[in-house]
Amino acid sequence: MMGYVMMSTPIYHGATKAMEPWTPDWSQAAHSMGTTIMAVQYDKGVIMGADSRTSTGAYVANRASDKITCLTDNVYLCRSGSAADSQIISDYVRYFLNQHTIQLGRPATVKTAATLVRELSYQNKSFLEAGLIVGGWDKYDGGSIYAIPLGGTFLKLPFATGGSGSSYLYGFLDQAWREGMTKDEAEALVVKAVSLAMARDSGSGGVVRTVVINEEGVQRNFFAGDKLPRWYEEIPPQNSLLDVNTEVEPMRI
Repeated sequence: MMGYVMMSTPIYHGATKAMEPWTPDWSQAAHSMGTTIMAVQYDKGVIMGADSRTSTGAYVANRASDKITCLTDNVYLCRSGSAADSQIISDYVRYFLNQHTIQLGRPATVKTAATLVRELSYQNKSFLEAGLIVGGWDKYDGGSIYAIPLGGTFLKLPFATGGSGSSYLYGFLDQAWREGMTKDEAEALVVKAVSLAMARDSGSGGVVRTVVINEEGVQRNFFAGDKLPRWYEEIPPQNSLLDVNTEVEPMRI
């Protein structure tokens, strides 16, 4: 007597897998800031600058994000790397600095803020992916800048840059920065440098935001993308694809 075997699953397993919905890789990627951030000292304070592109894999999740975060009235933080990691560091440091100010009855110094950022970054270096720049002004040291790259290294510098666009800027800043720059000269340098990185680095883009910090307070400035300098082979801005297509003559056979 011939027996029959009942199969509970299809013979061709690939057919079952093919029915599953396809999801692109970028939809599962964490939000990150393939970024250009920087800070520059000038004669009376500090100017910090950043682009505004936040990406999820190869997808631009936010083209107008603000990567310069306020820690206290006189200290700001430029963020690069994982958006979630850098945001949680800034939230913790802002809370600790608020408690510190209440207990001492005076504003925290820039070095105190940078030390807290360094401590959190170093103690959690195996879990965090964040490159940070702390800048600000206080009555003890004037304008000062501290770079805290991946791993929690602590560097006091006259200028600093970070993010994926920073590799295009080190030589440029070594040549262009000089001690004793005025506010206008320093801000022009920041805008020019971030614009250059945006032109070369696919992870940087959008607009340029700057924060000027000095004894008088804080001033935020905004530079729209279509107002930034264009570099060499960059394509001029167009209103639509129709504008591009109308400039090219049709091929004649």
